[in-house]
Amino acid sequence: MKKKITIGRKDKADFPDLGLKAVSIKIDTGAYTSAIHCHKIEKLEKDGKTHLIFTVLDPSHRQYKHYDYSTENFSEKRIKNSFGNSEKRFVIETDIKIFGQKYDIELSLSTRDKMKFPILIGRRFLMGKFIVDPSKYDLSNKKRKLKLKIKKT
Repeated sequence: MKKKITIGRKDKADFPDLGLKAVSIKIDTGAYTSAIHCHKIEKLEKDGKTHLIFTVLDPSHRQYKHYDYSTENFSEKRIKNSFGNSEKRFVIETDIKIFGQKYDIELSLSTRDKMKFPILIGRRFLMGKFIVDPSKYDLSNKKRKLKLKIKKT
């Protein structure tokens, strides 16, 4: 049995496919699905294929790049929002890098501009890999900073 990593209530993670480094994430065991804030999401027909075009984050976020991502690899799922209402959302698969390891993750594309954290990590991703300790925070980010400090010396 693989040892589970302790993660706190919030942290920072990389999403290499989306060009995001050390972006703030909120760990939410009450949420099943993970979500990322997008301010533009649209489905288009292109060359006879259906593409999902989306822009992660928004101009108010310091890591916003005003770059449209396009994928044919997406699905639509019914997901309960934070108010308990079911809504249809687009879901993409991408990579997350946390604690120095890369994992596959499914992210629902959502409007999270009113939320403090642009990315929410739900229990579907956490199960089998992590134990959540809500009294702690930034454990992966502190580990990353320590490695960088050691490299410099």
